Parts: sequence; structure tokens; C-alpha cells
Amino acid sequence: MARATAHPDHQCISSEDIQGTEVYGADGNNIGEIDHLIIDKVSGRVAYAVMSFGGFAGLGHSHYPIPWGALTYDPSLSGFRTSITEQQLKDAPEFSDDSWQNRDWETRTHEHSGTSNYW
Repeated sequence: MARATAHPDHQCISSEDIQGTEVYGADGNNIGEIDHLIIDKVSGRVAYAVMSFGGFAGLGHSHYPIPWGALTYDPSLSGFRTSITEQQLKDAPEFSDDSWQNRDWETRTHEHSGTSNYW
């Protein structure tokens, strides 16, 4: 269920309202949903939305950090639109818990998704 429409007239939104919001590819097909956000502690900027995709009945799904700049809220979908394809998600730079401290991984991730870095 998309929760990003909890306050449709507000410019700001709570991160808890973004969790579970659907993500659609450029073709309009649903490719996953937002699981959680990653926020840069120093700047306060949202760096990534971690998207859950794939799997069946909640099993076997993957998580992929999408640069926040790769998402655009689309009110007609009550969700986020991205030009990142499902294949790009599958081919993305390998992620681990140490990746958050690795600018090389972040740079490769932004290059892979065709976005500018947030820093």
C-alpha cells in the first residue's frame, strides 16, 4: 500500500510514510517498493532509498539502494518513478554493510544508475 500520499498537499513527508511506497520503472510497471531510507548524518540529505524487489510472497526478495536523485514522486501513480530498470537493479554494484563507508562503491552506484552523487 502506497503511503506517500498520507499528506498529499504537504511538501514534506515523514520517512515512515515513504516506507512501502511502490516504485515504478519508466515503462510504468511496478518494480518494487521502498523499504527504508539512508540519510547522510552530516548533511541531513536523503542519500538512498533502499528498494525491495523480486521474490514471491515476501520470500527471496532483494534490497538495492537507489540514489534518492533517481526517484521522482508521481502523484498519478501514488508512488515513485525511476528510469532504473529491473535489469540494472540485478546488475548493480555488489552491496554490503561496509558499502556505506566506501566512496568508490557510492560513485559506482551513482554512475550505474545515471545520477549525480549527493555529496
